[in-house]
Amino acid sequence: MTVSAAPTASTDSRRWSALALIALAQFIVIMDTSIIGVALPEMQADLGFSQENLSWVFNAYVVAFGGLLLLGGRLSDLLGARRLFSAGWVVLAAGSLTAGLAGEVWVELTGRALQGVGAALIAPSALTLLMTLFGSRPKELGKAFALYGAAAPAGGTAGVFLGGVITQYASWPWVFYINIPVALIVLAAAPAVMPSGAGRRGSIDLAGAVTVTAGLAAAVYAIVRAPETGWGSAETWLVLLAGVALIAAFVAIQSRRREPLMRLGIWRAPNLAGANIAQLLMAAAWIPMWFFLNLYLQQVLGLGAFASGSALLPMTVAIMIMMIVLAPRLISRFGPKPLIVIGLFALGAGMFWLSLARPDGNFLVDVLPASLLSAVGMSLAFIPSLGTALSSARPEEGGLASGIVNTSYQVGSALGLAAMTAIAAAHGAREPGDPVALTNGFSAAFLGAAALAVAGALAALLTLRTAPAGDAGSGDMPEKAAA
Repeated sequence: MTVSAAPTASTDSRRWSALALIALAQFIVIMDTSIIGVALPEMQADLGFSQENLSWVFNAYVVAFGGLLLLGGRLSDLLGARRLFSAGWVVLAAGSLTAGLAGEVWVELTGRALQGVGAALIAPSALTLLMTLFGSRPKELGKAFALYGAAAPAGGTAGVFLGGVITQYASWPWVFYINIPVALIVLAAAPAVMPSGAGRRGSIDLAGAVTVTAGLAAAVYAIVRAPETGWGSAETWLVLLAGVALIAAFVAIQSRRREPLMRLGIWRAPNLAGANIAQLLMAAAWIPMWFFLNLYLQQVLGLGAFASGSALLPMTVAIMIMMIVLAPRLISRFGPKPLIVIGLFALGAGMFWLSLARPDGNFLVDVLPASLLSAVGMSLAFIPSLGTALSSARPEEGGLASGIVNTSYQVGSALGLAAMTAIAAAHGAREPGDPVALTNGFSAAFLGAAALAVAGALAALLTLRTAPAGDAGSGDMPEKAAA
């Protein structure tokens, strides 16, 4: 383990200020997946999206984000994390401006994809910076992970509330414009508090980046289009097979390149695969939950944009309390595996409860208790699975490990939402205006999300080795992660 010089008040202050920027980055890139939720009905009316294609406002961001995260992790290792962190904010701001000014569907989706590219540069470099700042201080690393971990799901749920406020009192383009001043603040503050971090020589695997992104996009497109074209249609299966073939080509490229985008041998690290499976299935359940819950609140219960955003605030508060105050203590006492398993089971139970929502229901009975149970499950599972994934890799592959775990989460988000959108459409949620049909569709999506969460719990139970209490984010990370 590297021995650090005795910290001074100045270096301590800069380190925690840097963590604030890192947590803000995580908050924003995840918030951008959800802030559009409340604005979707107005965007649909203004830009002409169909009910089925509306999910592409989300997917255009997540496909670019998830597909390019491995490239972002590689660039973080090669060019230096701070440099890439700043570049990502520039791209995110440009995409936000494009999305806000959009007057047509294709311009909106272009802006959202650009936002995803910026997020793919920010997210892995932010995690690399966190490990650089706190990796040699195991006790502080646990606190840093708690704050960073809370920023992700809090950003997801807070985005819904902020989207409601902005849509109600301004207009939908401002859900994108809000990123621009934040980006300017981060760009001004980063050089003063972030470690510069020297890059290293190496090649960039553009072929790998193109094949994995195109493969993910094709798979999501096939699943989203399936309810319209038919699950047995040649178009659905040809596009889906093309996506699988591109992902297989990505794996083949990685096995042959001297400096691949993703070294395949990294998957032999204990617990890396299990922790990433947990992150993937967690996101595949969590993201559809807030997407369809927001539509249920607006299109079935008739809440306005502000009221529907406010209705999800209790989830945000529960997540912040659980992740910052309780989760690190529970990990320290019980270790990460039990919390991941219990958390995913609780998330699945919350989804099942939401599937019982009624067309003539109300917030206090049909939404609040189930959403709080889902928030508790997410809070228990997120930090230990993230910490386990990162601590499983070698220190010199920190950018790659952070790229992989972020990719798992975003790929799960995209594929989970695509699949649940298809299920909802197949069970009646095609056109707004029929509360019974919409509720049937949303309930089917919640049931599908519950099944994914339970599958994640079972996968974690079977694949994760039992780690000592104190690992994966509790404040006593494994020594190789702190080296």
